[in-house]
Amino acid sequence: MAYYYCRGIPIKDELFNELVASVKEGGTILRGEREAARSFHLDAIDIKRIRKSYHLTQLQFSVMLGISIRTLRNWEQGRRVPEGSAMILLHVAEKHPQAILDVVKNTNL
Repeated sequence: MAYYYCRGIPIKDELFNELVASVKEGGTILRGEREAARSFHLDAIDIKRIRKSYHLTQLQFSVMLGISIRTLRNWEQGRRVPEGSAMILLHVAEKHPQAILDVVKNTNL
């Protein structure tokens, strides 16, 4: 069985080739040469309204979410848009506030 080495760590031929193919496929998608097999679209979200529904200041809400206050301000003022897991977390915070509060209630926030 052949191996490639990445930073001294052996990687099986088959897995390495699969990884290379995946990276190449990602490149074709990013260049617009191919459509992604699946995509996820979330509706726009009013972050300031969500924060106010928790009755928290920007500082308190940013600490609760584990983000910088600067990031929160940029989101609220429309200069930046949350992406990926941050957007998912905000949707959970909006639709299931008790779930968020249950997670953070026993922390020192």
